[in-house]
Amino acid sequence: MKKLLMLIFLPAALSASAQKWTKNFDFVDQCICGLALAAKDHKYGYVDISGNIIVPLVYDEGLSFKEGYTAVRKGSNWEYLDSTGKIITEAIFSDAQSFHNGLAAVMENDLYGYINTSGKVVIDFKFTNARGFGEGLAPVATKKGGWGYINQKGEMVITPEYDFADIFDNGEARVIKGDKVFYIDKNNKMLHE
Repeated sequence: MKKLLMLIFLPAALSASAQKWTKNFDFVDQCICGLALAAKDHKYGYVDISGNIIVPLVYDEGLSFKEGYTAVRKGSNWEYLDSTGKIITEAIFSDAQSFHNGLAAVMENDLYGYINTSGKVVIDFKFTNARGFGEGLAPVATKKGGWGYINQKGEMVITPEYDFADIFDNGEARVIKGDKVFYIDKNNKMLHE
C-alpha cells in the first residue's frame, strides 16, 4: 500500500517543484518542442522545462512552437526561430503565422505568401489573406475578395467563391457563403451544414 501512495503523491510533488520557477515570469505558456513562451515586463522569450531562459526575453510578441519553429515580433516585424533559438529568417514580415505541413503564411507589402522551414519563400506574395495548411490545402483570399484553397505548390484547387474558408480537418472544412455556413470536402462538394 505504501508503494501505491508514493506513486500517487510523487508526481504531484514533482509537479509542484517544477512549477516554482514559473513565478519568476508574468506568463508561461505550455512547453512545446522543449520550450515554452514566457513573458516578463511585457517582453517575450522562451524557457526550457526547468525555467532556464533559452531565447532572451527581448521580443514584443511570440507564438507557441509548432513543428519545431515559432515566430517572434520585435517592433512591427516578425521573424522565425527554430527550437534551438536560432533565427531562420530576417525580421521582415508584417504578419506571421505558425507552420502547418511545413509551410507558414507570412505577410509582406500587405500581401500573404508562404515560407518553408528554411525561411525560403515558396509561394509568392499574392493573397490578401491566408491561413495555415491542413491536409495539404490552405484557405486564401484573393484580391477579388473571395476565399478558396491552394495546394502546397500554390495552385488554386478550389475556386475562391466563399466569403470565408477555414482549415481542412478530418477531410472537411467550414466555409461561409452569404448567410450560409456549411462544410465542404477537398473536391468542393458540400457535405453538411
